[in-house]
Amino acid sequence: MLLEANNHRLYMARSNQQFFPAKFVGSPFRLLTWVIIAISFIYTTYTLSLLYYSSSLSFNQPSPVSTGEGEPTALRHIVFGIAASENLWKTRKNYIKLWYHPNRTRGVVWLDKPVSLTISDRALLPPIKISSDTTRFPFTNPTGHRSAIRISRIISETLALNFTDVRWFVMCDDDTVFLPDNLVGVLADYDHRQYYYIGTSSESHYQNINFSNRMAYGGGGFAISHALAVLLSKNLDSCIHRYPTLYGSDERIQACMAELGVPLTRHSGFHQYDVYGEIFGLLAAHPVVPLVSFHHLDLLSPVFPKHTRVGGLKKIFQGPVSLDSAGVMQQSICYDVDGNWTVGVAWGYSVQIVKGVVSPRTMEIPIRTFLHWSNNWDNYAYAFTTRGLPLDHCKRPIVYYLMSSMLDEKTNMTVTKYGNPQRLLFIGSDHICDETPVEEMVVYKLRDPDIWKRTPRRNCCKVEKKNKKMNIHVGVCRDGDYEEMMKLQ
Repeated sequence: MLLEANNHRLYMARSNQQFFPAKFVGSPFRLLTWVIIAISFIYTTYTLSLLYYSSSLSFNQPSPVSTGEGEPTALRHIVFGIAASENLWKTRKNYIKLWYHPNRTRGVVWLDKPVSLTISDRALLPPIKISSDTTRFPFTNPTGHRSAIRISRIISETLALNFTDVRWFVMCDDDTVFLPDNLVGVLADYDHRQYYYIGTSSESHYQNINFSNRMAYGGGGFAISHALAVLLSKNLDSCIHRYPTLYGSDERIQACMAELGVPLTRHSGFHQYDVYGEIFGLLAAHPVVPLVSFHHLDLLSPVFPKHTRVGGLKKIFQGPVSLDSAGVMQQSICYDVDGNWTVGVAWGYSVQIVKGVVSPRTMEIPIRTFLHWSNNWDNYAYAFTTRGLPLDHCKRPIVYYLMSSMLDEKTNMTVTKYGNPQRLLFIGSDHICDETPVEEMVVYKLRDPDIWKRTPRRNCCKVEKKNKKMNIHVGVCRDGDYEEMMKLQ
């Protein structure tokens, strides 16, 4: 046993000499020191390799933008990328002039071919760029057009122009009309240093099925935060190569967002308007959110009778939008007890009256004055609830459209007048209805630019009728207004 023990000690001594210098054998303190140094070296090398590897990936976290971070988001922090084509430019440029102001707004129009510009065009429109060649990208969709690839790349091409102090890139079409101040109010609620993709889907149920319900439709416009635009641009071209079968540009953007793991943040103030014809039903029952955009204006009737499309919108922009952009199209519902009328105000656009007491729940539902995207009256084709017009023409709403708007500077009260009453979509001369009870509507409302900084809530209104004129007072609901309304039903 003693010999075996001695042999074992000799073996261990030789083993130690193989792995450690002789001077450390038999010195526990020195041995421990070298073990700690070896482990530290391995850990440090491994950590540095991880940092190097992660920094080389495109999927890195957004880095803070260094300029002006302490100030709230303003219009100058937004850059618009506007998709246009040479063959429609002559008419579409007039829509851009409605909302784009060179001294306040920044953006670029991206065209497929050069166009001629008048002196007025140069003064009132954004700079114009020609999109780069996209023939290297595959496109195999049998019904689409490969211009979708060109439009998909507007984000990266606009980013490459190196605008300074950008927080948001907003993509849209040349027939998209924005309310810029409302757009700023929406985007100010989000952190541009994070990954945000903000817009909305189509009004058409079929469109959402055929394409994607998780996609922001480009006609209504969508916003991409600066951080996301940088990330997307690093991966966009390779992503486009992977989706040659898709139909449109917005489909491709959504596919790339899906690869990046960024979902759509919905905001129902963006409007694709995949409908045809008379848009009154949608505008008069606008949801309780700021109106951000219009689209497909060439396919819709003018917003006002006896106006051109551009002329009708100009009337809204020069009046209500300039007075109180946040309140445009916001619905108020009240009742004329003596005359047994329900009154619906779409501020800055119209007032309608309906005989009898109609509940707010019903008044909030858009009337189907429009056709479905397939150009028919399919009641189940919409991605929202609608209601039909009464078959009896005399039971249809009487509509008063905006005539004039002004600001009483002493009271800070807006005064908008509505007239030329007519039955909604009244057809045929053989229908004889009761005389119109009121010839003119006058709506008084305080300017309220901070309305969307509070909890969203529909405004309240009260009416007073004098002879053939009805005065309507619109404002923030007070305690007791709700109970008073319910007593009238």
